[in-house]
Amino acid sequence: MTFTPREMMVIAAAREIRDGEIVFVGIRLPLVAFVVAKQTHAPNAVGYFGSGLIRETLPATLLYTVSDPANVEGAAWAGSLVDVMGLLATGHVDVGFLGGAQVDRFGNLNTTRIGPARAPRMRLPGSGGAADIAAFAKRTVILMPHEPHRLVEEVDYITSPGYGTGDDWRAQVGLPGGGPSAIITTLGVLRFDEHGEAYLASYHPFTTPEEVRAHTGWDLRIAPNVAMTPPPTDAELQALRAYDPEGVWVGTP
Repeated sequence: MTFTPREMMVIAAAREIRDGEIVFVGIRLPLVAFVVAKQTHAPNAVGYFGSGLIRETLPATLLYTVSDPANVEGAAWAGSLVDVMGLLATGHVDVGFLGGAQVDRFGNLNTTRIGPARAPRMRLPGSGGAADIAAFAKRTVILMPHEPHRLVEEVDYITSPGYGTGDDWRAQVGLPGGGPSAIITTLGVLRFDEHGEAYLASYHPFTTPEEVRAHTGWDLRIAPNVAMTPPPTDAELQALRAYDPEGVWVGTP
């Protein structure tokens, strides 16, 4: 079965969810990754949604927003945004998914502006709850198309902190969460060393480590044991395409 780079990215993200974990899901691609995980290797994963909902089962239909009626029906708990953010802040979330316009070598994310503060070329939506997830989740997973202008040496603004300037920066500024564990892109999977710097851990089946490095905005280090990302299984692809048959979030093959 053939697959697209975007499908590979979502399925690699799904594999980051462990069975029984509490996941701050969000919408779009993280939602699809959560669905794939629940239907394959992590049936007992629990989803937190920014609308105040907690789900132990999957919504019956594709969600377009986290407040869709399909997400309310069958929810294990229906509270408020403050309720789920409070649970996040008290350390209940194992893994949270994040995205943005830029990410740097230390996993810092920018969703605020492109360009200098005094003359930005583009204004972006801002944090929403992303900075909270980056601060408090036990670990975060970042999803992003792999392009040099997105994976940059230094982000124009730190909206959601990763490892800051590296090493023990998170401890110095008092962030309780564990920080990013992976950046998953359309070309590969980047993980972080003991200094908080990203390196290429695996490259997707249709590319090479050299191509991944060429599409990265810094001199990306490649792990000595770098390997090809295992391609999607039939079960993973079927779960993904059954939930998003028209490719609303993932696109069409």
